[in-house]
Amino acid sequence: MLKENKVCIVSFTDSGLAIGKIIQQEFYLSKLYTTRVTKFSKDTIKLDSVDQLLQDKFHRFDVWIFVGALGICVRSIAPHIKDKTTDPAVINIDEQGKFVQSVLSGHAGGANEITKKISHIFQAQAVISTSSDLQDIWALDLLATKFNWTAQSNVQLNKAISLFVNNKPTALILKVKDAGTAYLEKSKPAFTDIYYDINDADQQKYELLIYVGYEIIESDIPLICFYPKCLTLGSGCRKDIEPELFEEILLEKLAKDGIAYQSIATLASVDIKAEEAAYIAISQKHQWNFITYPVDDLNKVEVANPSDVVLDKIGVLGVSESSAALAANNSGWLIEKTKAEVSSGKKFTYALSLISSFERKGQIAIVGAGPGAPEYITLKGKELLETADCILYAGSLVPEELTHFARPDTLVRNSASMTLEDQMSLIDDMYKQGKLIVRLHSGDPSIYGAIQEQMTIFDEKNYDYFIVPGISSFQAAAAYLKSEFTIPEVSQTIILTRGEGNTPMPAHEKLEDMAKLRATMCIFLSAAIVKKVESQLLQHYPPETPLAVLYRVSWKDEQVWTGKLNELSQIIKDNKLSRTVLIIVGEAVGARKNRSWLYGDNWYHIFRKKETEKSLK
Repeated sequence: MLKENKVCIVSFTDSGLAIGKIIQQEFYLSKLYTTRVTKFSKDTIKLDSVDQLLQDKFHRFDVWIFVGALGICVRSIAPHIKDKTTDPAVINIDEQGKFVQSVLSGHAGGANEITKKISHIFQAQAVISTSSDLQDIWALDLLATKFNWTAQSNVQLNKAISLFVNNKPTALILKVKDAGTAYLEKSKPAFTDIYYDINDADQQKYELLIYVGYEIIESDIPLICFYPKCLTLGSGCRKDIEPELFEEILLEKLAKDGIAYQSIATLASVDIKAEEAAYIAISQKHQWNFITYPVDDLNKVEVANPSDVVLDKIGVLGVSESSAALAANNSGWLIEKTKAEVSSGKKFTYALSLISSFERKGQIAIVGAGPGAPEYITLKGKELLETADCILYAGSLVPEELTHFARPDTLVRNSASMTLEDQMSLIDDMYKQGKLIVRLHSGDPSIYGAIQEQMTIFDEKNYDYFIVPGISSFQAAAAYLKSEFTIPEVSQTIILTRGEGNTPMPAHEKLEDMAKLRATMCIFLSAAIVKKVESQLLQHYPPETPLAVLYRVSWKDEQVWTGKLNELSQIIKDNKLSRTVLIIVGEAVGARKNRSWLYGDNWYHIFRKKETEKSLK
């Protein structure tokens, strides 16, 4: 969970106080100090001396926001500034709310981002002077924190940053993949070239080298290495091996192997080593997860270097390889079982695996296309369409326009006429090439998406895949109808279902039984059996219940009819509707009465606190 910033707001004039109060509403953990007369409380405090306030609390707040002249802000904070890695963010806004300036700790402290946020609140001009922000290029000093990487450099970081912001030729080496590398690939500046292996980059062509991976890299040019937590270390050892000696030899061996220990996420072993002091100590020191596995689980892994001795002692053919592979969800190793010995004569083994999610291999994204309109796809879905090597889309349900986001060289196929076997043959071929495959489904994949059978095959093949949710047609219907489907004291339940046609319904999900709830009911895939559906609903809904029938909602040729429940089958018949039809039934359709308690002036919660006023003294 992201840490909530503790914010101090300081104002000196009546206009500044008004602005300060608006800012305070945007930051939950905030205190407002002012020299003006107002109603004071535990969060609105009388300011007697700004110098004393800063002396007492400058480093106790994460963010300081001054409302007033920039000179007052600068003179006030000057005696308390120590280091950009520890100083709080400082922002200044004038008392008319026209200019918001990032003053201190723009990157590390987050002042630049908060400046942008405040500028939007007041429609003010954000004043940000850091070069990377002005050029909209990477802030190299923030990448490690942003993506939970460890950073190392062979030069002072400021020198590397200077080369980068001056647009010197830069080589980016991406050995692994995660959210951070995806961001770097998408936002690559024109002066930067991307490689996926250090040996492919001719370093003589560049003035700066940026590496993301797990290897120890040496370079004659300025180099920044970012190490994601992407490795698992499996180990077995003699009982009571000395912690200091174990750490010394292990790190020495890893360095000789060319592996950065900063990339280790997990140390794994067998259950009988759960209390091994050396494992616990090194894990705590380097913030590694320490996990152990039962012998039965370890024996499920086919190891590269089995040991009959270990099998006789603890009942498993190998601890280091099997535990590393299990923890990484990977069947292979970067380093197979390696033997080592500390100065006391006690021995240990270790093996290293790359966590499967960090591998640069084929990947499948099951993406919800939304209800139809290209602008209704999620940002993540659009990004994947823009970067995919292959797009397989359900053309009968997904508009072709969505595939226009694809690169010119992307393979795009319509799956409407393909069998599941045909689709899998194409996916297999692209996956073996290490390609990104987008399987584009209508609406949200979790609702009548037919993805379960695909995921079963992906699981059997051990394919890497993930799901990106989409906007469902029932949500697009609510937007079109300008309706809230959950209205206080009218309906607090939405049912997403279908009528029973060729596909049988479970015995406990009969439409007439669900109709007893009189909830807002969204009925998919049922135009062909509309008379039966209408009859079942009328058993419990009144005939005059509001109704909407939506054909291809949000598509270019969308059509929508509204009426009463007892008119349902006639609407379908008169308009000759047979497919891509959504039926919405319920009192919430088009309703405009009843007020939510959430925004009532007598309803308080953690973000709208009840003020305790106290008298001025």
